[in-house]
Amino acid sequence: GLFGVPELRCPEGFQAAQDKALQESEQLVQKACSTPPGPETVMIFDQLSDALCRVADLADFVKIAHPDFAFREAAEEACRNIGTLVEKLNTDVELCQSLRRLLADEVVMSSLDPETRRVAELFMFDFEISGIHLDEEKREKAVNLNVRILDLCNEFLTGAHLPNKIDKHVLPEHIRYNFTAEGNYLQVAGLHADCPDDLVREAAYKIFLYPNAEQLSRLEELLASRNSLAQLVGYDTFAHRALQGTMAKNPETVTQFLEQLSEQLSKRTQKDFEMMSKMKMKLNPQNSKLMPWDHPYYSGVLRAERYNIDPGLYCPFFSLGACMEGLNSLFSQLLGISLYAEQTQRGEVWSEDVRKLAVVHETEGLLGYIYCDFFQRPDKPHQDCHFTVRGGRLRENGEYQLPVVVLMLSLPHSTRGAPTLLSPGMMENLFHEMGHAMHSMLGRTRYQHVTGTRCPTDFAEVPSILMEYFANDYRVVNQFARHYKTGQPLPKNMVSRLCESKKVCAAADMQLQVFYAALDQIYHGKHPLKKSTTDILKETQEKVYGLPYVPNTAWQLRFSHLVGYGAKYYSYLMSRAVASMVWKQCFAQDPFDRAMGERYRREMLAHGGGKEPILMVQGMLQKSPSVEDFVDALVSDLDQDFETFIMDS
Repeated sequence: GLFGVPELRCPEGFQAAQDKALQESEQLVQKACSTPPGPETVMIFDQLSDALCRVADLADFVKIAHPDFAFREAAEEACRNIGTLVEKLNTDVELCQSLRRLLADEVVMSSLDPETRRVAELFMFDFEISGIHLDEEKREKAVNLNVRILDLCNEFLTGAHLPNKIDKHVLPEHIRYNFTAEGNYLQVAGLHADCPDDLVREAAYKIFLYPNAEQLSRLEELLASRNSLAQLVGYDTFAHRALQGTMAKNPETVTQFLEQLSEQLSKRTQKDFEMMSKMKMKLNPQNSKLMPWDHPYYSGVLRAERYNIDPGLYCPFFSLGACMEGLNSLFSQLLGISLYAEQTQRGEVWSEDVRKLAVVHETEGLLGYIYCDFFQRPDKPHQDCHFTVRGGRLRENGEYQLPVVVLMLSLPHSTRGAPTLLSPGMMENLFHEMGHAMHSMLGRTRYQHVTGTRCPTDFAEVPSILMEYFANDYRVVNQFARHYKTGQPLPKNMVSRLCESKKVCAAADMQLQVFYAALDQIYHGKHPLKKSTTDILKETQEKVYGLPYVPNTAWQLRFSHLVGYGAKYYSYLMSRAVASMVWKQCFAQDPFDRAMGERYRREMLAHGGGKEPILMVQGMLQKSPSVEDFVDALVSDLDQDFETFIMDS
């Protein structure tokens, strides 16, 4: 069966796995309601969470990645059913009472360890954001809003990726071939951001971002429903609700962070825009005004001109085997951990090229398993991601339930003449996703509810982004980057040039992210919104980003992150700031320092989500960082490295 789950030998097995989870959860609900308040209450709640997550997490992965449609469909159904049950349990008054009795008992609470206390509070938080404390009528309203929001999210996501059609005669004949023809229409399915023809990019931008009335009303209803739900359960705005328990803690801190960052970036961003403008003028003298469709293209042109980074020159040094050896060697030196390939049983994996790795510590033994689904295949989504399939926890019998995760990439297959070769970007993504996997393996918490990466969004990306710093350090790269034919190491100046090339127009790129994050905060802030979502986009774009808004476009209708990262889009920037501080303070001097590796494990990875994120950061940096520190860390990363600059000059 899939992942060694005997029921999942066939798609119908999802029904059996669900039934088993439902039965188990019924018994646990009864047990929770009849158990006197104490640590056992938290244990039972966590078992309940585990019984449901074991099916839901696995199904979450299978529904998007399994090559067999029947498996995907069965998994989708399982997700829906478990989701409905979770909503029901979150509004089960009797179940909530059993937890409330524990939280109200000061004597028992003071006897619990901090992790158990936090987990009890997190479970209570789940009840409260579902409106458990409301009267019957309002509670029903909360449930209905939750259901409606879920549907709107799915509809908005679908709409965000739908192509727009246009009569082909509207476009000049010489650019029509760039778009898919359908009778008399052309389909525009994206922004064509890398196309060298300015006119193609302009047409794609104006057509793909042309406002769709249905999608607009979906977004408005989604934002209004989120706000109604937040206010119903006692929050000022949806952002206040979403940021509870995060590193930022509240929307005011996020706004302060984004405003200060924007201020610090403004001069550099202007400089970047001026350079892009000059480049546009050089290549297209008739029309040199910089527009939003120019930014990604001309920053790429500048990068190529200044550093001439041809990925083809790097790929031969980054064979998949060499990169995996590099990760193994780094983890072994930093954390005493090795990765071993394991044989899989029949039916355990969903594609024959999936590899299973056992993660083994030199003294603690087996920590868990990573399934590597690394290669392209038809119908496989083109996203690099990490999935928790089973969370770690301490079982009732004293054994530890080992975590199981999947890392999904889209690497090319090997050919007759060459192994799988990674571009520098793919290599960095592999390190990034492995950072998540190590968090999952080492976040060995007692409770499954807070295991590994089950932590606030603005902390979850810290371990993965930190791995990018290792992937860009010559001392690390030099340990594994070897030409697959000659065995020659990658020259140091090639690594330096690669790192410096990433800083070309990096301020403007970061400013764009600040704009997206600011827009997300406003949309999830005070309602009713002062203006339409498009007017807010126009105002924020011109104030925060700096390139002009284009009339009759509505970029926000393509902003799919509003679904999964509502009010939390800033998280990536804040996580990068923390990762940068950890790298500079703890690993830049010696990226293989075992004592630092152990401190990193002890302070940041070991707790999963079982400790307040800012306390983990304090433990690692041995100081409490301020918003100014976060901003300085991000901005100082943009500075050119003097040594490389001199070498290149």
